[in-house]
Amino acid sequence: MRPARETSRARRYLGPTMTSPQAIPGGLPADTPTVLVKIFGKDRPGITARLFETLAPYGVDVVDIEQLVTRGRIVLCALVTSPTHGDEGEMRATVHSWAESMRLEAEIISGKGDNRPRGTGRSHVTVLGHPLTAESTAAIAAGITSHGGNIDRIFRLAKYPVTAVEFDVSGIATEALRTTLAQEAARHGVDVAVVASGLQRRAQRLVVMDVDSTLIQDEVIELFAAHAGCEAEVAAITERAMRGELDFEQSLYARVELLAGLDASVVDKVRAEIRLTPGARTLVRTLKRLGYQVGVVSGGFTQVTDALQEHLGLDFASANTLEIVDGKLTGRVTGEIVDRAGKARLLRRFAAEAGVPLVQTVAIGDGANDLDMLNAAGLGVAFNAKPVVREAAHTAVSVPFLDTVLYLLGVTREEVEAAETTG
Repeated sequence: MRPARETSRARRYLGPTMTSPQAIPGGLPADTPTVLVKIFGKDRPGITARLFETLAPYGVDVVDIEQLVTRGRIVLCALVTSPTHGDEGEMRATVHSWAESMRLEAEIISGKGDNRPRGTGRSHVTVLGHPLTAESTAAIAAGITSHGGNIDRIFRLAKYPVTAVEFDVSGIATEALRTTLAQEAARHGVDVAVVASGLQRRAQRLVVMDVDSTLIQDEVIELFAAHAGCEAEVAAITERAMRGELDFEQSLYARVELLAGLDASVVDKVRAEIRLTPGARTLVRTLKRLGYQVGVVSGGFTQVTDALQEHLGLDFASANTLEIVDGKLTGRVTGEIVDRAGKARLLRRFAAEAGVPLVQTVAIGDGANDLDMLNAAGLGVAFNAKPVVREAAHTAVSVPFLDTVLYLLGVTREEVEAAETTG
């Protein structure tokens, strides 16, 4: 015969029935009495175990638990069912006595309905600050709650080289939340990324980056121009393109034409001059260890991107190709032109080859010719970009560390450092 306590517990977990209209799918009935036990004080080993050892004789079940330690101070919250052995008053007195013996403070609150599931419309909101001020944090939190969202949890992802925190939010659609917080982010000088919660955030994904001024700090055409002695002319053509007087293809042809006659040996010199963006190597290495596939698309040249692909272990790379005949640059490019539309096309191609749905791709870029790619990806990140690109992308990063993109994916600094030491 089944013990009485086991039968009682089984009844508590029957879930929704025709005679229990207030039951919550997959959990306890909404009117189930619960007790919230909150413990505060100086952290030391064994507090969590000792609390639940204190509660165990009263036959309670754990409904929810959360613990946080900041600067050596612990906040431990345990939501448990009402005691089945003894009474609640006795349990309260025992917990308070134990807390006092440990030089901790305890708060115990009884109630019902506090085991409700989270609301629909769940999102992760990542906030990057350098620094993250109280004013900007207040603005982001107010932006969430003023539009019907609820902050269910806040978690620190990193404290250097930027401060990164993640809010778990429910009760508001992701797109609406993204629009609201983009305005607050611009107003207060922080970076905010809003992505939908769900399994797809943890699924293997594809990250595709621009190269010039994104993966690397340089503009490759300008490095070649310096060796050809035509930096001013190249810069003038670039300015015309930025003013809209030339499209990308026209400006590419015009700038490359100025390199005609340059000895092919300059390719090795340019490769040696390339400077990776701070955090680029860490970003790629961490993504690869997490099982991501990583690629680059560039309006620059394969003579550089092929070397980067080999050096960093990239899965995909595509760019324009400088024509070389008899050891000299001809001033022409060969093959398919990688322009604004081409970058988005290549993102789709890489995703298909990687077997990754487009919604699970991440694109990173800084220029107007990256916009189609950023908008086509599941998450488009404007990296130290012009205002027009920042406004059009899903999110923006304005600090000069490329590995901060990892925080937008929910990767913590501690996880990055662990990967570095064990890899």
